Amino acid sequence: MPRRAIRIGRSATGLGMFAVKPIKRAAHIAAYRGPLLTDEESERLEARNNRYLFTLNSKWTIDGSRRYNLARYINHSCRPNAKPITRKGGIVIISIRRIEPGEEITYDYGADYKYFFFSKGRCRCQHCRDKAERKRRRRREELRLAKAKRRGRTSARRANGARKNAKRARRKSA
Repeated sequence: MPRRAIRIGRSATGLGMFAVKPIKRAAHIAAYRGPLLTDEESERLEARNNRYLFTLNSKWTIDGSRRYNLARYINHSCRPNAKPITRKGGIVIISIRRIEPGEEITYDYGADYKYFFFSKGRCRCQHCRDKAERKRRRRREELRLAKAKRRGRTSARRANGARKNAKRARRKSA
């Protein structure tokens, strides 16, 4: 049996943290560790493209770029299974629901991060990828239907069937 409840592995968005054992609700997963920086120091590092900065408050930021900080591998998700909380002046990641073995551990990075990095709709969490795929399928179906209609090759019955399928797909994705 593995000693740790987590492992670092390849995910759809790069490296990620995965559960090896079941993790109970409200269980401690990892601590976001690193040196404390002032606001000026963190702005300097941010200008140099450091992506592992976690803001504690208006004065302090944690630089999580050190390799011993395992929490830096936890990716963003719009439907997270963990959340960061402040504990004893630091950040601790806890689970907000039961996490099954093999499931990726994620938390919501917040509105500022989404605004700066996902402004063009590039969120790659599982929920957003599924949503984008449903949108692509619906668009393809509508284009196929319009193309067939233009050519006049479809019978009214086939066109109605395709239209019903497109409506079902839209209802399903909503």
